Amino acid sequence: MTTPRIDINIAKIAHNAKELKELYGSKGVGVIGVTKVVCGDPNIADALLKSGISVLADSRIANIRRMRDAGIQAQFVLLRTPIPSQIEDVVRYTDISLNSELSVIKALSKSAVKQDTTHKLILMVELGDLREGIMPSDLEDTVRAVMERDGIEIVGIGTNLACLGGIKPDEEKMGYLSSITRDVEERFGLTLEFVSGGNSANYNWFISTENIGRINNLRLGESIYLGCETLYRKPIPGLFTDAFALVTEVIESKIKPSVPYGEVCQDAFGNVPEFQDRGQIRRAILGVGLQDVLVSGLTPRSDIDILGTSSDHIIVNAKQIDLKVGNEVEFDLNYGALLSVMTSPYVIKKYQEKSSE
Repeated sequence: MTTPRIDINIAKIAHNAKELKELYGSKGVGVIGVTKVVCGDPNIADALLKSGISVLADSRIANIRRMRDAGIQAQFVLLRTPIPSQIEDVVRYTDISLNSELSVIKALSKSAVKQDTTHKLILMVELGDLREGIMPSDLEDTVRAVMERDGIEIVGIGTNLACLGGIKPDEEKMGYLSSITRDVEERFGLTLEFVSGGNSANYNWFISTENIGRINNLRLGESIYLGCETLYRKPIPGLFTDAFALVTEVIESKIKPSVPYGEVCQDAFGNVPEFQDRGQIRRAILGVGLQDVLVSGLTPRSDIDILGTSSDHIIVNAKQIDLKVGNEVEFDLNYGALLSVMTSPYVIKKYQEKSSE
């Protein structure tokens, strides 16, 4: 089959989703399936639904529209704070959005009234990762202001950790979020449907904690797709870590020196490259490059080494493998590489319905 392509094992993704839903459900924590890394792929969204996950989240309206247009019947959450110029579409295409800016919330209210609907909000609270979030000291005033508006309804409080700042979602952070939630519920007479404690990075906290407090929801992407937690990228027992494989072909294979010769200046991306002298080696060129994938996030499934990359090529040391032109080479992907491949229009998406294991 034509390359470059990404082989997507739907059965393995579905297995991971079902296992994680059951795992977190054992302590009363629900799961939102995050589709942003797969660009709202309807085939994958359908697999999540069939695994029992009924709420899907994405950062981009275009991806949510893609799923809706494909007939995906789910409750949709906008995972990123709404962009002001997209407010009308946020209300039109999503059921819930994560919010941290009062001016945006007021615009959502105005649009919801205009569209004769009620848009639901999860208010995001800053707990140290320093991405999005209302400062805890401002939360009470924000809730009060939101409750005065028509067309919107607060259905949850959430936080985001281990993304921008890499801050660990631990017992202290989750305890504080539970405490904030209880205060808001008591003060304003609310019973919040979602207390969203974070994402795939919450696995270690969940496994070790004896008391989840008010946390009743997590937003999961990477652990479903790559089968690992995201603090240390360790595999989660019972999950597949190989549901995706990048496949490309050899387009040149020759014995050449391991070190370029001539005066060294900048490469195509403004770097001054360095190479280890290994003598004469079998250098194979693969028909995929930085315009297709984040090459630093690839791990070969065979015993070869990546030596370098350009926009259109990956150059490898084939070592003891006699790679020939036309041979296929497979790679595992980390989250960044998967994101870039699924976004690239140059990489074919191929679906497998059986796990083969």
